[in-house]
Amino acid sequence: MNYIFDFDGTLMDTSGVILSTIKATIREMGLPLKTDVECRSIIGIRTDEAGKYLYPDLEISNKEFARVFRANYDLLKKDSHEQTFPGVLSTLSQLRAGGAGLAIASSRRMASLTDYLDGLGIRDWFAMVVGADSVTHGKPDPEPVLTVLRALGWNADDTLVVGDADVDIMMGNAAGCRTCAVTYGNGSMPSLQKAAPDFMIDDFTLIPDIK
Repeated sequence: MNYIFDFDGTLMDTSGVILSTIKATIREMGLPLKTDVECRSIIGIRTDEAGKYLYPDLEISNKEFARVFRANYDLLKKDSHEQTFPGVLSTLSQLRAGGAGLAIASSRRMASLTDYLDGLGIRDWFAMVVGADSVTHGKPDPEPVLTVLRALGWNADDTLVVGDADVDIMMGNAAGCRTCAVTYGNGSMPSLQKAAPDFMIDDFTLIPDIK
C-alpha cells in the first residue's frame, strides 16, 4: 500500500505556534476575536485562502491576512519547540521497511515544509512532497493527491490518504483513494465524521494495521 500524509496535525504537532500566529494576526488586523476551535478550523487551509475562510462575512483581503500571518509566524516560530506526534517516526520507518510508498500533501508552503523535514532528517523518506504552492487548487480539492498519484504512478485504490482535518478526508475521497482520519490533531470529531473517512484512529501507530 502507498500512503499520502498531511503534515500539520498529522505528523507534526505545530498547533501551538499556529494558534498563536492566528491570534496575533487577528489582533494586528483588528478583526473580531475567534475561539481556539474556530482558529483551528483553518489549520489545513492554504494560508492564501485562510482569511476569507475564517471571516466569510467580512470584506477581508486574503493576501493581507497571509502577509501578516507569515510575518507573525516567522517571529513566533523562533521560540517554538514543535515535535512529531508519538509513534510517527517509528511507524514511518516501519512502513518504509515494509516497502510502502510514502508521500506528503500539505497546505504548508514548500520552503517551510522542507525546513521541517530536513530538520527531522526524514526528507528522503518520502517519494514526493506536495506543498501549498505546488498546486493550483488546495485542499479540499483533490489536486494535491492527484498530483502525487500521477507523478509516482500510484493507483488510487491502493493509496491511503491520512489527515487530521475534514479537508484532508474530502481531498482523498474526491481523488478516489481510501482515507483515514486521525483524531489527535486539529480537526473536530463532528467535522471528521461528516467528511466520511474509511477509517478513523486515535493513534498513528495503528496505521500499518489498516489493510
